[in-house]
Amino acid sequence: MSTIETEVPDSREKRFVEIVAQRCHVDKGLAARLRRADNPATEYQSWDLLGALGIDLEKDHQRIPFATVAAAIAKSKTEHNGSLTLGRAIAACYVDGSESPQAKARLRRLLACHELEEVCRILRPLLSLIDDKVGQSLDFVRLLKQLRDFYFREQRVKAQWAQEFYRASGTADGQEVH
Repeated sequence: MSTIETEVPDSREKRFVEIVAQRCHVDKGLAARLRRADNPATEYQSWDLLGALGIDLEKDHQRIPFATVAAAIAKSKTEHNGSLTLGRAIAACYVDGSESPQAKARLRRLLACHELEEVCRILRPLLSLIDDKVGQSLDFVRLLKQLRDFYFREQRVKAQWAQEFYRASGTADGQEVH
């Protein structure tokens, strides 16, 4: 076997998350605008950044996921991408984890969504809850990929979120049950 490592190009989502996190860390005015843009009525405040990063502002299925994640990054004040998946983060907000009735209700509400706009509307307060309750940063790259996929592969993304959620308590001694 060869020990030569090949460079895998960064994904668009990874580059976006890195740029937004870095710019928010340096430019507090931008971070404030992105935090205020966490609402459909004020989302336009993120358009200068989104447009500069090549996001097609006229296509909802492209603009809305990027705007939602940019606002979440600005609110979290993170300097880099985390590793916590959305499903695990929802469970981590509650003492009983995925056994918590409140956590299950939040997951069910998210899974009941059928349109990208609805998912992002439900996600906004959920992302704030996660930021307040959980000491880890979300994997914003994975979340952005999932939101972008939702438009085309709704059931697949929902299945991923459910699997992440239930896997949070479905391990014994760090080993998955097969």
